[in-house]
Amino acid sequence: MSRIQIVTDSTAYFTKAEAEALNIKVVPLAVTFEGVTENEGYPGEFESFFNKLETSQSFPTTSQPSIEAFASVFQKTIDSGKEVICLVISAALSGTFNSASVAAELTAPDKISVIDSKTTVANLKYLVKMAVDMAEKGMSRSEIVKAIEEQKEKTRADLTVDTLEYLKRGGRLTGAQAFLGSLLNVRPIIGFVDGKLNPVNKVRGKSKALEFMMDRIPENVAHITVCHILNEEEAEELKARLRERFPGIPVELDVIGPVIGSHLGPKAIGICQVWK
Repeated sequence: MSRIQIVTDSTAYFTKAEAEALNIKVVPLAVTFEGVTENEGYPGEFESFFNKLETSQSFPTTSQPSIEAFASVFQKTIDSGKEVICLVISAALSGTFNSASVAAELTAPDKISVIDSKTTVANLKYLVKMAVDMAEKGMSRSEIVKAIEEQKEKTRADLTVDTLEYLKRGGRLTGAQAFLGSLLNVRPIIGFVDGKLNPVNKVRGKSKALEFMMDRIPENVAHITVCHILNEEEAEELKARLRERFPGIPVELDVIGPVIGSHLGPKAIGICQVWK
């Protein structure tokens, strides 16, 4: 049995079954919507949130886990005789890294490593699974941290949206930009740049957006995940195209939850990739 406990946050979007099978501790971010604050939850629990997002006049806000939430998980783990590696959503997107870091300092800083993944969704999930695998092989905490710090620089996530409405409601576009963009059928491509979600390009039409994202995948790619929000049919089609273009490379399907998905909206789709 591994002597290192891997901890992450809810934006890695592990299902409950996956987290239990891999013995991962998941500390959830929270979403406040129409006056109600709830933990983000797990894949399989997101559909009602996004259905409400389509019809509500309100726009959700999100919040990082508390210091106490991380400290509770850390203390139980330390008390059981294990060390901790905690990988979380990019510090440029959320205060989650800060909460986890403070909790580590208050609990057992000599036995806990907190890593800013500089990413989220499927790429965070990949890094977490990588850490679990290394821990099960008996690698030390310092060895795992070094490997993760190197690998996190070799990831990319690109996303595009079905409508500009949610980028506008979330403050990423002005009303005028959203109106003109909709008239011209503009599809922005949003990617991770220095841990932040920023526009990397804009094209006319969703099919061109998907082509642009596929063309960004490097030849030495090692793993690809198609991420989506209530858009499984299109995601499956994109997955098939990627498998044809990159034979022998694992291509998986995953979902995006409320914390990340609020600003993208239903039918958003993206490609997460990792290379060596």
